[in-house]
Amino acid sequence: MTSPTTPTTSTAGPAPATGTTRGPRYRQQLQQILAFAGLVVIFAFFSFASPFFLEWANIKGILLATAVTGIMALGATFVIATGGIDLSVGTGMTLCAVMTGVFLTNLGLPLAVGVLGGIATGALLGLLNGLNVSFLRIPPFIATLAMMMVAQGLSLIISGTKPIYFSDVAGFSQIALGELVPGLPNAVLIFFVAAVVAGVLLSKSLIGRYALSIGSNEEATAISGINVRRWKVAVYTLAGTFTGLAGVVMASRLNSAQPGLGLGYELEAIAAVVIGGTSLRGGRGTILGTVIGALIMSTLTNGLRIMSIPQEWQKVAVGVVILLAVYADILRRGKDA
Repeated sequence: MTSPTTPTTSTAGPAPATGTTRGPRYRQQLQQILAFAGLVVIFAFFSFASPFFLEWANIKGILLATAVTGIMALGATFVIATGGIDLSVGTGMTLCAVMTGVFLTNLGLPLAVGVLGGIATGALLGLLNGLNVSFLRIPPFIATLAMMMVAQGLSLIISGTKPIYFSDVAGFSQIALGELVPGLPNAVLIFFVAAVVAGVLLSKSLIGRYALSIGSNEEATAISGINVRRWKVAVYTLAGTFTGLAGVVMASRLNSAQPGLGLGYELEAIAAVVIGGTSLRGGRGTILGTVIGALIMSTLTNGLRIMSIPQEWQKVAVGVVILLAVYADILRRGKDA
C-alpha cells in the first residue's frame, strides 16, 4: 500500500510486482523522439514546398500560434494525466479574453488587475469543472462539454456578440507582441516560462505526482489515504488557470477579445498533448512532449495555409492528425497492458 506522503511518481503508473517501469518509460521517450522527428519532417516538407515558409515573419507567426495552443495544452496535460478530459479550454479561453476586456475597458481597472482577473476567470471555470467531475460524479467528457457550451454562450452574452477592443489600454498589446528578447514575441517567452513551470509542477510537486497516481490507479490512490476528489478539483483548477493565461495572451495578440473564437482550439490542444506522449488513459504525462505536439499542430496549420490549401482541407488534415495521434495512443496502451 502506498503511503499518503509518498505517492506514485512514475509517469508510467505503478510498477507491476514482477517487472519494472522501464518498458513504458522507454516507449514514452520513444514517442517524444518520434514526435520531434515528425516535427522535423513536417518543417522540412513545408520548407521545400514554399519559399516563404522559412521567412522569419512566418516563423514568428508559427511561434505566436503555438503559444496560445501550447499554453492551453499545458493545462490539459494535467487533466489527461488523471485519465480525464477537458473540452472547455477553447471557449473557456475566449471567455477569459472577454472578461479581460470587461475588466480593462468597461470597468477601467489597472492593467495588472485586469490581466489577473482574466486568469482568475479561467481558474474559476476549472474549479467548476473539477467540482462537477469530482463531487457531482459527472463524467469529464459531459461535464466539460457542458462547460464548453456555457462558456461560449457567456462570451457572446457578456460581449453583446461584438468584439471588445483594447486600443485605449496602454501596454496591453505588448504582453504578447512586445519583445523583451529582440525578434522574439513576448507570447513565446510566456509559453516557454509556463512550460518550465508546468514541467516542475508535473514532475516535482504533489499536484503532478497525485495527478499521475490518480491516472495510474485511482482506487489504489484513494485507498492509500489521498483525497482523490480534492486533488482532482485542484488539477482542473490548475488547468483552468493555464486556460485563463492563454485567453489573456490571445486577447493581447489580437488586441481585441473576439467572442466568436474558441471552438476547435480544444481539439488542437488535446491533440498536442496526445502527440507528445501523454496517454488518454492517464497515468503518464510529459510537458516536453506537449510542447513538441503544440509545435507540430501550429506548423501543420501554418504550412497548409501558406501553401494556399483551402480551409476545409486544412480541417481534414488536422482531423487526420488527431485520429493518428489517438490511434498511436491506443497502440501504446496495448503494449503497456
